[in-house]
Amino acid sequence: MRKFIKYLKPFKWTILLIFLLLACQATAELTLPNYMSKIVNIGIQQNGIENAVPVAIRVSEYEKLARFMTAEQQSLVMNSYRLIDISTLSGKEYTKYLEKYPVIAEEPVYELATGKKDIIKQLNEAFGGSITAISLISSTDTDSLSGQMPVLPEGIEPPAEGEDLSTWLERIPDEQLQQLYAQFPMQTEELLETMMMQAAIPYLTAEYKVIGLDIKDIQLGYMLPVGGIMLAITLGGSAAAIYVGYLAAKTSSRLARDLRLQVFQRVESFSSTEFDQFSTASLITRTTNDVQQIQMLLVMLFRTVFFAPIMGIGGIIFIISSEASMWWILAVAIIAMFAMVGTLFTFAVPKFKIIQKLIDRVNLLMREMLSGLLVIRAFNTQKHQEKKFDEANRELTRINLFISRILVLMNPTMMLIMNGTMLLIIWIGAIRVDAGTMQVGDMMAFMQYAMLTIMSFLMISMVFIMLPRAMVSILRINEVLETEPSIKDPEKPKEFPEDVHGLVEFRDVTFRYPAAEKDLLKNITFTARPGETTAIIGSTGSGKSTLISLIPRFYDVTDGQVLIDGLDVREVRQHDLREKIGYVPQRAALFSGTIESNLRYASEDAPEELLEKAIVSAQARDFIENTPEGLQAPVAQGAVNFSGGQKQRLSIARALVKQPEIFIFDDSFSALDFKTDAAVRRALKRDTKNATVIIVTQRISTIMSSEQIIVLDHGEIVGKGRHRELMETCDVYREIAQSQLSEEELGS
Repeated sequence: MRKFIKYLKPFKWTILLIFLLLACQATAELTLPNYMSKIVNIGIQQNGIENAVPVAIRVSEYEKLARFMTAEQQSLVMNSYRLIDISTLSGKEYTKYLEKYPVIAEEPVYELATGKKDIIKQLNEAFGGSITAISLISSTDTDSLSGQMPVLPEGIEPPAEGEDLSTWLERIPDEQLQQLYAQFPMQTEELLETMMMQAAIPYLTAEYKVIGLDIKDIQLGYMLPVGGIMLAITLGGSAAAIYVGYLAAKTSSRLARDLRLQVFQRVESFSSTEFDQFSTASLITRTTNDVQQIQMLLVMLFRTVFFAPIMGIGGIIFIISSEASMWWILAVAIIAMFAMVGTLFTFAVPKFKIIQKLIDRVNLLMREMLSGLLVIRAFNTQKHQEKKFDEANRELTRINLFISRILVLMNPTMMLIMNGTMLLIIWIGAIRVDAGTMQVGDMMAFMQYAMLTIMSFLMISMVFIMLPRAMVSILRINEVLETEPSIKDPEKPKEFPEDVHGLVEFRDVTFRYPAAEKDLLKNITFTARPGETTAIIGSTGSGKSTLISLIPRFYDVTDGQVLIDGLDVREVRQHDLREKIGYVPQRAALFSGTIESNLRYASEDAPEELLEKAIVSAQARDFIENTPEGLQAPVAQGAVNFSGGQKQRLSIARALVKQPEIFIFDDSFSALDFKTDAAVRRALKRDTKNATVIIVTQRISTIMSSEQIIVLDHGEIVGKGRHRELMETCDVYREIAQSQLSEEELGS
């Protein structure tokens, strides 16, 4: 994972912004259940009445309550309320307050005149205790208010049926009233919140109705602002979620783009040794499917892994702080969920590691089929290829189905856990609501927090299920990116001399493939000079193509030296080295585009005259002119719309456009007929008269006029010289020549 993190460094500020936005989103989602609880508990159940402090109260009612308040509390009330008396009001004020409090026509009213939180808290203690005391005394239902009926002092009878409470209180002597008062603790920490509100809400509701206040207005006055806050929080959280989604998609796409580019650039720097380690199909899979897996993981990381812990931990904190006695329900749900995910994880993860290799296999077979389609049809082996592909495809399908069948169990199992958790919360919560120790809104909030927490842990679990497959992809990408090319530029490169151009020397060169047990080339020594053609010939497998691949450093020698213009090719930059070489491979390679774009591949700024000259020399003019588009004729992928000979001639023309000092033709005339072959060689003799020409071929007729012929056999030079010399001194050369040409042709 550390290796993967280094690829995220360019996006660190974006990731930080995503984290902050996720924190905002999580805070919004964690806050909403609390407001929902207030809507239910206060807005609906309590008619919008938040506490036991009346916004307005009749003087007579206050005097009843005041008898259960301390002197300090009575003083606090007098300082916090103002008296609304009809006798003291002017005309406009009278109309205003009479409309607001119709009861003032009959008796004065105290109106709350402060909104300070600390004073409201103290008033809540004073009024809460007093209202609860009055309610308990006047209650005839001993079960209501949790059965908290006071014990009357000896000699005091309870209020007679229909007797006014204030009249009854006036009959009680002060000493005995204090005994009664002592049974009602006034501190909220000693008085249950639920019990106080159970007493205060019906009392204040009844009082407000008498005063003339509209209870629905009070409800709306509380619920609309809270609802507005919830709407604002929801919109803010949604905006954060949308922007997080945008940033996550943008960042993951850019990382995928960068990874594909890095893989492409690294593969471009590979030598043939590295290409022997990775198959083409595997490199394609790593560049496409593996990068896609990483991109999907990154989106999940940004939108889930960062978000889920905040939600999960936040949900647990809210649950413990609000309803600590029910935390065990959440613990049971999380344990059950992790047990389920752990079981699935155990079975599914090992299969993820197999899938990417199977995708490699399917891609390999598909690529083989596409590249060898004509051969497959010619030998009528379609069924055989279908069978091979079907086996690989079935195996991939089988593994995918196995994983899918396991993962499909997650949804119903998860729903079972969630629904079971909900039932347990409702069951336990209903018991507590019935006992008066919990409110309905609190139970609903607990349910939402439980769902948020469970879903958060589920999201984390899902990431851990996806992570193994993505980690396999990360390792496969790293394997490519961390594979150092075996052929590198020297730390202190040398520059080619200006007075020598195209001199190629092999000095006692030995070469062995990295995993081979024997040397393929042994003690190769020769010199190819400018203005001369050096031909290399030998039986199949003698090492001809490997020999010339040492010149442009597609491989490095195991021992000995390859020198160009007096410098070891390992002492100069690869770019400088290859600028001197025009290479025509054994298998002509053209790129999708046009004929002109392929010719300009050697030199983008080549003039039209040079292109025309190269086309004429390569004997490609006729078939180019026969196409309606000419140089703009399209070249399909793999140049399948050209014959083998046409592709070879275009490849030769491309090398001529480069005008290098060294030409290497690796069996580049094999698809040409003898007439075209001879014409091309004559033109090359003319156009490359100052360059070093190295030709690898199987045709004796192609090299008979060469200034130097190197004969290879089992990786060793067994002959060196001109055609006539070798016919006399080299048995291997003579056998090859006699197998191709008649004595008369050889003599000419």
